Amino acid sequence: MTEQIEISLIDSLDAIDAGDWDACATRGEGAPEDPFVTHRFLLALERSGSVGAGTGWQPSYLVARLGGEVIAVAPMYAKGHSQGEYIFDHNWAHAYEQAGGRYYPKLQIAVPFTPVTGRRLLTRPGFEETGMAALVQGAVEVASQNALSSLHLTFCTEEEVTAGEAMGLMHRTGQQFHWDNAGYGSFDDFLQALSSRKRKNIRKERAQAQGFGGEIVQLTGEAIRPEHWDAFWQFYQDTGSRKWGTPYLTRAFFDEIHDTMRDDVLLVLALKDGRAIAGALNFIGRTRLFGRYWGCTEYHPSLHFELCYYQAIDYAIAHGLDRVEAGAQGEHKLARGYLPNTVHSLHWIRDPGFARAVSDYLDAERAAVAEEVEVLTSYGPFKSTGQEQDHD
Repeated sequence: MTEQIEISLIDSLDAIDAGDWDACATRGEGAPEDPFVTHRFLLALERSGSVGAGTGWQPSYLVARLGGEVIAVAPMYAKGHSQGEYIFDHNWAHAYEQAGGRYYPKLQIAVPFTPVTGRRLLTRPGFEETGMAALVQGAVEVASQNALSSLHLTFCTEEEVTAGEAMGLMHRTGQQFHWDNAGYGSFDDFLQALSSRKRKNIRKERAQAQGFGGEIVQLTGEAIRPEHWDAFWQFYQDTGSRKWGTPYLTRAFFDEIHDTMRDDVLLVLALKDGRAIAGALNFIGRTRLFGRYWGCTEYHPSLHFELCYYQAIDYAIAHGLDRVEAGAQGEHKLARGYLPNTVHSLHWIRDPGFARAVSDYLDAERAAVAEEVEVLTSYGPFKSTGQEQDHD
């Protein structure tokens, strides 16, 4: 008799061994491809109160076991709103409720507040197919049994899209701007790949930014001290209040990652008379650098571009990383060497009629996104193939 996979829900990561979770999240391959699905990152969100009661993100993690062994897990949350997701469905919610339905709560398999592509259906090596199927079936069953409107997997991988579509989930696309390392030996090597006008503009911006009257430092691991987080919290609050109204993360979150994730963090600070006046927070993956937050207490021209984009490129080149992902939105990144890339999500809607309407919408949206990526790429700053060497 074939042993059955058991699916359970836990409301705290304290209820599962970190080793069991990370065996699925990192597949035992050393440094994680990205740190956002690790036990330590998700637990930092939980312990800091950034998710949980009163936040609209109620943890309801999925765990699949076979013969008592954890073979697959997923970071799942019951959502009371559509904030902090970056693949937004506010219009779906409005239409659903206009038709007399109740859209919230819904289920979300995602990393809260983190628009980074990565695996969402986390499986131990050797259990990829069965583990992903068990998690999707389990999540749909939870939604159905609790009469929830929908299930969403955001910023998932293309492999998960293939598996999810085969199980009846709907595919949505969007786009982000990423910088790719073409084996550059230095920042100047990267500049040589650009058109002369774009190259000159970047050099001008870097010179302008670095002339702000202080120094720029890159800090990671033990070089990051508690007072650096005090400064960064001020930056984060300023940016968060302007972009979202209320910052998503609590002050305690930064203390949590200081304790458990300093080696996963690159903090870039602009110091003036020894005092931090601007900063950018990045997380370090196995092959990628992820720009997450930026803020400042003093405005200086081009300093945002320097700390968020050019310093990240410097770090990626110096450390042999393949890509810099600079977060959501921002066509201004295009002129700075960050090209459009497609991002993916999967969706299930309980009401068949509404699901058909959304499916039709997604067909048209995918075509529009593909066209936009193609057009934006053509406007990129890189020299055209065969273009002669230009001179500054």
